Amino acid sequence: MTLELDHVGIGEEPGAPLPVVSAVAAPGRPGVLAVETEQAPVLASLVAGGRMQPDTGRLLLDGHEDPAAVRRAFALVDTPGIAEPFPVLTLKQIVREELAFAGQRPNREHVDTVLDELGLRDYVDTAVQRVPTAVRIRLLVELALLRDGVTGIVITSPERHGGAVEDWFQVVRDVARRGVTVVLVTSKAAAATVEHLLETIETHDEVETHDDVATPGVATPGVAETLEQPQTEDPEDVARTDGTEPGLLAAPSVTTASATVPTEAQK
Repeated sequence: MTLELDHVGIGEEPGAPLPVVSAVAAPGRPGVLAVETEQAPVLASLVAGGRMQPDTGRLLLDGHEDPAAVRRAFALVDTPGIAEPFPVLTLKQIVREELAFAGQRPNREHVDTVLDELGLRDYVDTAVQRVPTAVRIRLLVELALLRDGVTGIVITSPERHGGAVEDWFQVVRDVARRGVTVVLVTSKAAAATVEHLLETIETHDEVETHDDVATPGVATPGVAETLEQPQTEDPEDVARTDGTEPGLLAAPSVTTASATVPTEAQK
């Protein structure tokens, strides 16, 4: 699945809310959108995720303009005001919420399984605002990929949380190596570093030619396979209300699908 942003923009220069940008994202090769200012990253993410119609340019999924298909296939990850967790929530609370949103039973066993599989058990009761950026992005990406039909992600401005670009980009690299189509929206400074790091990513086709032989540095699968088991009720099960699929936005808006975690509706 290839997503191309072909000279997309919002508004007119100079001072356009989203200056014209282009990128191509494919399995094994992230697309990078380098933008500045507070508003531009959100607008770029909404356009890349098929949630907003650009004034100029085209959004192409496998060569075709199909915003609805893009919305179904791509999840927004950590997009300010649209799909980011409240800062005071613990990782345990976020996992429980997102498991429910993904149609999984959010009981204690499955919450523990997710955190164990991701190696994040030490952060179970830590507020998300206090974890390293790489931990935050890894958690939110893996939870987004649990949603039905999601095969691509748009990650928004991980650099805003601090930390070395090399650290959080390793998460992006590992997910791309698994064949997920990744669009990274980041600052121009961070994008310059990312461009140097992109050469560390093997293409998806190269990864598949390893004939199931373990290769150092190649990412392991995510948590989705682990959770594909019969699930039972638990006293800690919680209900979460799914929203309806948003249409193309004329301007940024916030959809609150939960009392605790603001997130965009996927269906």
